[in-house]
Amino acid sequence: MKRSLLPLNALRAFDAAARHKSFKRAADELSVTPAAISQQIRSLEDFLGVELFRRSNRSLVLTDAAELSLGPLAAGFEHLEDAVDRITASKRDHVLRISVTPSFASKWLVPRLASYYEQHPDAVVKITASMAITDFKSEQVDLAIRYGAGSYPGLYGEKLLAERVFPVCAPSLLDKGTPLCSESDLTQFTLIHDDSFADDTSAPTWPMWLKAAGIAMPDGVPAIHFNTHLLAIEAAVAGRGVALARASIAGEDLKAGRLVQPFSAEVAIDFAHYIVLPEEHLANEQVTDFIAWLKAEVAEGEAEPALAAE
Repeated sequence: MKRSLLPLNALRAFDAAARHKSFKRAADELSVTPAAISQQIRSLEDFLGVELFRRSNRSLVLTDAAELSLGPLAAGFEHLEDAVDRITASKRDHVLRISVTPSFASKWLVPRLASYYEQHPDAVVKITASMAITDFKSEQVDLAIRYGAGSYPGLYGEKLLAERVFPVCAPSLLDKGTPLCSESDLTQFTLIHDDSFADDTSAPTWPMWLKAAGIAMPDGVPAIHFNTHLLAIEAAVAGRGVALARASIAGEDLKAGRLVQPFSAEVAIDFAHYIVLPEEHLANEQVTDFIAWLKAEVAEGEAEPALAAE
């Protein structure tokens, strides 16, 4: 049968009615009247010369022929939706849409974007900072950068940046006379707790860190708790205490001298930052160029000399 002869409106009506087993619910989905659905079904039956539904106790029952067609028909509409998505994406091919966690966006990605624009002066990047898991089917997102264990079923995932954790504080905190040279001195300071670490059992909390150093967490140690890593780091920059920092998030503040690493002890953790996207998005040259730039930035950072502990 020629494609030009396919009765697409009638097939859409049949697909909806078959899924809902109801002309009324099909009409609601397609924003038409039940009578219009019924008319489309009749015209499709006349066109095909096959009965599609039988009425039984006020419900719709698919005939055997109709039942056999449902899978291929649903797959066909999915292919059509994908084709339309690709066409609409081509209209915004100069806009690259990135979803990223707020802390990684603020502390790692945004400070480096100037480098990307130097290489791609005509590019337009739209960054959405969110902790929510990206739904690539319903959201206009080209790629996401996520912090996690690396399991992203049905999606392409590639590790971008491994993580390690170590104590940090503002330089001004060390000017107050109380020494901070080793783990044993930590209990003399306010400890900034990042409660988001609870999602990653490989990341040390303050009690775990002190226990590993052979120090029991004494009662009465001043503490501040935050539910995001970004807030914990900002509190450390403000001189409110000592935080356990992820290297990627604290790196720019360490370089700028807003934070210092008072001693060299650190712990590698299992969670990492991953590039996540549907496999088919890799056909977009802008996406692959951005991924290549991300990897180059990580490689450049890893090639830099490690910051010496203060």
